[in-house]
Amino acid sequence: LSESSLRRKNVLFIVADDLRTSLGCYGDPLVKSPNIDQLASKSQVFLNAYAQQAVCAPSRTSMLTSRRPDTTRLYDFKSYWRVHSGNYTTLPQHFKSHGYTTMSVGKVFHPGIASNHSDDYPYSWSIPAYHPASFRFENQKMCKGKDGDLHANLLCAVNVSEQPGGTLPDLESADEAVRLLKSRAVDGAPFFLAVGFHKPHIPFRIPQEYLSLYPLDKIILAPDPDVPKLLPPVAYNPWTDVRKRDDVQKLNVSFPYGRIPDDFQLRIRQHYYAAVSYMDAQVGRLLSTLDDLSLTDSTMVVFTSDHGWSLGEHGEWAKYSNFDVATRVPLIMFVPGVTTYHNWLWESTFPFIDVFSQSEQIVRNMVELVDVFPTVSYMSGLGAPEYCPDVSLQVELCTEGDNLARTFRYKERGKNPELIAFSQYPRPADTPQENSDLPDLKDIKVMGYSLRSWDYRYTLWLGFNPRDFQVNTSDVHGGELYMMEDDPGQDTNIYSDALHRMVMGKMESLPQVGFSLF
Repeated sequence: LSESSLRRKNVLFIVADDLRTSLGCYGDPLVKSPNIDQLASKSQVFLNAYAQQAVCAPSRTSMLTSRRPDTTRLYDFKSYWRVHSGNYTTLPQHFKSHGYTTMSVGKVFHPGIASNHSDDYPYSWSIPAYHPASFRFENQKMCKGKDGDLHANLLCAVNVSEQPGGTLPDLESADEAVRLLKSRAVDGAPFFLAVGFHKPHIPFRIPQEYLSLYPLDKIILAPDPDVPKLLPPVAYNPWTDVRKRDDVQKLNVSFPYGRIPDDFQLRIRQHYYAAVSYMDAQVGRLLSTLDDLSLTDSTMVVFTSDHGWSLGEHGEWAKYSNFDVATRVPLIMFVPGVTTYHNWLWESTFPFIDVFSQSEQIVRNMVELVDVFPTVSYMSGLGAPEYCPDVSLQVELCTEGDNLARTFRYKERGKNPELIAFSQYPRPADTPQENSDLPDLKDIKVMGYSLRSWDYRYTLWLGFNPRDFQVNTSDVHGGELYMMEDDPGQDTNIYSDALHRMVMGKMESLPQVGFSLF
């Protein structure tokens, strides 16, 4: 990469909430995501990017500090890493220390104690973080039922004009982000603007017109709606947050393995896709504002999500697992002068181009969200932090991820089986419990460590001591092995002691990447 291409750039960092790779640019034939697809057409698209833990606070903390959950020691929502583990420098803090104005809109860090009730201000942000006022209504009874009354439903398509203030959280966040971009265009100082959209997180409280994009007769069920026969019970997430919504409670689905009726499954999938299209429209507002303000040629744009979301695959809903549908996320990076070049005045920067025709800008090998910090820092002209030492609790600035700059410089030569993505998930017991999806730290008894390579997803559920954060590698509570070529949906668990020994032998021949457990 030339020096000119690595001159300091502004950063627009967009994070969706609970967004799996249900996007047109990731090959989904049903979802309408024209604005993100347009961004992808001018960007580098990482097709196989994985979160380190499929739940909001641990994933966001991991991504923004570039430390894995076993380093942040945050597996739930109830501690602040600077106090709990180490005073780690965050991605926005790093930019702030280099003279950038750093700003947070919406859900970037997970709010609450996980970010010290301040979104990590003033460490990470130059000004206090903005949260949309209408979010306080998000989980209240806002959804009209067939009875005419208001309910706290999962499916919650609404007439926006009838909502408090005549708005919704992501509409407010987009408004504020546009306002901040306009103020930065006048100011001229370098900026790092993070915008966290709440959708498609539940409830699906979205403008009702987006449902018209997805007629129910065009929606299909997940191709694998049953719990895999040999799935160890410890691996199953019983989607308790979905069960608690008023309209789902009325279905009387038995805990934990009962199946949601097919007609309601189709409606959940319809509302999820509609929520994606609604969020996509807000992304489009930000991108067109960059163009309008002539900021596109000086601004790196990053689009990602904190984790995925199951839509009935394996008989599961929500996140809280180690399957691809819960851990795989979109990761798209637009770098002016690198992924695209300066346009003439009469050309738009973001016309639609089929991303699959831009094959040199697609990365198929495995990457992780811990790679985002060093890559964004390097590609914005600040350089990448050094790798963390084996014990890094006292090291404020370092990375446990990889700088992916090489992927912008060289076209991918093909599969690299040595590149592996690591994820993990805690459980309170060997069988599904009411707190299996989100156990408090003190209740964690088992940790599922999962690695994803080109060829397989391999997961071991191991004994875990929450008092000293120690894993007992000889205390195996369950195992999963899915061979991707024959079983891309991860539906047939072929784990056995003999295969376990084979995989461990393969892992010993690989360079040390990620977890030493393997």
